[in-house]
Amino acid sequence: MIARIFDMTAQWLLTTSQKLHLTYNEMNIVVYYMMVPLTWLIMLDAIIGSWPWLSVAWCAACLIAVTAHRKNFGPWCDSVFQRSVDFLLWFRRVGWDYTLASVIICVAVPLLIYAILTILLIIL
Repeated sequence: MIARIFDMTAQWLLTTSQKLHLTYNEMNIVVYYMMVPLTWLIMLDAIIGSWPWLSVAWCAACLIAVTAHRKNFGPWCDSVFQRSVDFLLWFRRVGWDYTLASVIICVAVPLLIYAILTILLIIL
């Protein structure tokens, strides 16, 4: 089950990256470091009534990061991706392999955060 979730996620990232003419690493960074946090901040903006300040600030921060690395975006993404891999490999210390750590940290935790934010949107 864990391997299947990992494979489906990786395949989606690969297919999407090819359609957008990005590398797998670039797509991974765009999704996990830019888009996912942006969607959380949009939801949080709506929850706390700060619309759209947090999400606009995040977009500005992402734009600054991309602009600052525009000439070496690929190598920059490769570097950030490698640090992410190193972080996930750290979980071997608690008995998780890379696949399990990836699914928990990159799929389960974000889905849990989406669930919490969705509940907050509904009840507030």
